Amino acid sequence: MIYDLIIIGAGPAGITASVYAARKKIDFLVISKDIGGQAALSGDVENYTGYQFITGSDLALKFQEHMNSFGIKVNMPERTRGLRLEGNNLIRIITDRDSYLSRSVIIATGKRPHRLDVEGEEAFRNKGVTYCATCDGPIFKTKRVAVIGGGNSGLDAALQMLKISPMVYIINATSQLTGDAVMIERLKQSPNVEIWNNSQVRRVYGDVFVKGIEVEREGKLYPIDVEGVFVEIGLIPNSEFADILTRNEQEEIIVDCYNKTNLEGIFAAGDVTNVPEKQIIVACGEGAKACLSASRYLSTHKF
Repeated sequence: MIYDLIIIGAGPAGITASVYAARKKIDFLVISKDIGGQAALSGDVENYTGYQFITGSDLALKFQEHMNSFGIKVNMPERTRGLRLEGNNLIRIITDRDSYLSRSVIIATGKRPHRLDVEGEEAFRNKGVTYCATCDGPIFKTKRVAVIGGGNSGLDAALQMLKISPMVYIINATSQLTGDAVMIERLKQSPNVEIWNNSQVRRVYGDVFVKGIEVEREGKLYPIDVEGVFVEIGLIPNSEFADILTRNEQEEIIVDCYNKTNLEGIFAAGDVTNVPEKQIIVACGEGAKACLSASRYLSTHKF
C-alpha cells in the first residue's frame, strides 16, 4: 500500500498535522511511540491558548480525543528507524515493526531531555523534577528550587524562577557558568541566587514530592533543601533516523518557513526542527503549516 502522507510522531506538532490531514481527506497514517510527546510529561500548563490551567497529561488527552473524533489511525508503539528515497518520488519509512511507502512525510518526533541519570530522578518526575521552567515554573512559586545546568537554558530558567522563588541554587558541572555574560551578571547581582560550580547532583530525595538534592563538590556530599529541581542540561532531537536530511550542529532538522527539508516531499515540524522556541503552542502551529505544505505538494506533483 502507498500512502499519500505519513506523519511520524504524535506530539503537539504531529497531532495537529494529523487533524489538518483528516480535514483535507488525505490518505495518511500516523506512526508514533506514544501520544502527546513531551506535552504529556509536563506538569501544569498555564500558557496554552484557551486553557487558563490544564495539566500536561490532560492536554495530551484532549489532543487524543480530537484525533479520535476524526478516526485517525495511529500505529503505536512504533519507532521509526530510517528513511529511504525510492523511485517515482516515493519515500520508504522503516520502523521497528514494518516498512511503509508514502508520497510525502512529515517528521514531528520532537526532542527528549538530557537526563541526570541519578537516583530519585525518575521517581520524582512531575513530583518536583521537571525539564521545562517555562512550562512548570509557576507551580513552584514561593518555593526554593535548584536549576541544574550553567548554560543559557539553565541561566534562563534561573532568571525566570528568581521572579517567584525565594532561593534559586544553580548546580553547574564546570568551573564557571557558560551562558551569556549579561545573564550571568544579572544572576550574580541577585541575593537570592547561590551558584555551585564544579558540582554534580548525585541524588534527588523526598517522600511524596521532592524535598532536596545531594550535591557532590570537591569529593564531599552536601544536602540542599529544595522543592523543585529544573534539569536544564539540554534537549536531544529525535532525529537519528533522519540521516538523509540536512541537520544543524544540534542535530535539529533544518526547515524553511514552509517546513520543507532539503529533500522534496519530506517536511518537518516542531521541536525536532531548527525553529526557535520549543513550546507546545509553537509546535502545534508548525504542525499545521507542515500539513498545509504537504497538501500543496501532493496536489502539484505527479506520481
